[in-house]
Amino acid sequence: MTRKILVVDDTRSVQALLSDYLSSQDFEVLTASDGREALEAVHESHPDLILLDIMMPNMDGYQFISRLRRETDIPVIMITAKQQEADIIRGFELGADDYITKPFRLRELLVRMRAVLRRAASKEADAPVLAIGDVTLDRSKHEVKQQDQVVDLTPLEFQVLEMLMQSPGQVIRRAELCMRLVENGYSGSEATLKIHIRNLRVKLEDDFNQPQYIETVFGVGYRFMEAE
Repeated sequence: MTRKILVVDDTRSVQALLSDYLSSQDFEVLTASDGREALEAVHESHPDLILLDIMMPNMDGYQFISRLRRETDIPVIMITAKQQEADIIRGFELGADDYITKPFRLRELLVRMRAVLRRAASKEADAPVLAIGDVTLDRSKHEVKQQDQVVDLTPLEFQVLEMLMQSPGQVIRRAELCMRLVENGYSGSEATLKIHIRNLRVKLEDDFNQPQYIETVFGVGYRFMEAE
């Protein structure tokens, strides 16, 4: 799954440097030159991570984070020339997830980005409610809804759907699904898994032969499709 990164910096050379480097690392890169442009990009493109300069015209980084946190918890890494402790603390208090000071090494930035993305993915996977498109899975209620209508699932069907929805857009290998079912006290045969995948499709899909939610990756496993 390609991660989408928003680079917010008023220096074009920094935008170009980060765009070229991160694209070479298989990220999709968006750019903005100030906080106002960045908010528009967030609303339009929903990035997975924001790299944020602090000193910018129109709306600076601190103002941007303050606005952003009213709407979303997209992770933010501050990229700043400010090295005073008070400035860094202010960024964290407003909701930044990490910071790196200029000048920085690209490799160090990449390591920090991957760590923040891992933490965000872990937090999302542990959330009590998983919502993708019009399918919502509530762990606390052990309930699945599609377009606000309750979908009647068996405990094993719920377990399989939960595992797939934890990693939308990513292929979960059949062997891994089977192993995790065994760990949770269920039969872990591939034949049994296929039956439950079929039952989920019958209950969720409009057209069983053209699944919108659960895709088979032949020879590998299954994935729950990301919302468009």
